[in-house]
Amino acid sequence: MRCLSCNSLSIDIICKECQDQLLRSSFFKRELEKDFFVYSFYEYEEIKDLINSKYHFHGDKIYKILADLSFKLFAKNFSYKNVIAVPIDDHTRHQFSQSAILAQSLNSEGIKPVFSTLKAQNIVKYAGKDLKFRKNNPRNFKYNGKKGLQIILVDDLVTSGQTLLEAKEVLKQNSCEVLFALALSDAKM
Repeated sequence: MRCLSCNSLSIDIICKECQDQLLRSSFFKRELEKDFFVYSFYEYEEIKDLINSKYHFHGDKIYKILADLSFKLFAKNFSYKNVIAVPIDDHTRHQFSQSAILAQSLNSEGIKPVFSTLKAQNIVKYAGKDLKFRKNNPRNFKYNGKKGLQIILVDDLVTSGQTLLEAKEVLKQNSCEVLFALALSDAKM
C-alpha cells in the first residue's frame, strides 16, 4: 500500500515517517463553561482531511493512528484511577464509530472505556451548522450506564461545545461527575 501523505510504500495507511513528522500531537485547552474544559491534540486545519476520513472506508485506520499518537499517549501519563471514558454517541453510522476508536485508545491502568452507554435520541447532523441550530436541535442524550462514576467524555471534533455540554448535563443528572472532555481537534482553536 502507499502512504496517503507522501505516497511512499508503507505497511500503514500513513507511513511511520509521516506520522513522526506531520502528526505530532500538541495539547490545547478550552473552557466550555466554568471549570469544565475540553482538551484537544491537533489544530483543525492540520488534520481536517484526516478527520473527514470518517466518511470513507479507510477512516477507521486513520482514526486508529491519530488515537494512538494522541489519546494513547495521554492515557499513559494520566494519574487518576477508576475513571471511565465515555464516547459521545458511539453507534456506527459510517462503517465504524470514530469516538469508540478514540475511547478504546484510552484503555489503561487508570482509564477504562465503556461503550454504548450515551446515545443520542435525535440523529441530527451538526456539520456546518451554527450554534443557534445546535441549541434548537439538541441530541437528547440517553444514558444507560452505571451511576456515580468519574467520566472523561470523548469526541473527535469540538466546535461550539454544545454536544459536550449537553452530554455532561445528562451524565450529571445520572449522578456522574464529568472531569473533562477530550477531542482530537478543536475547530475554535
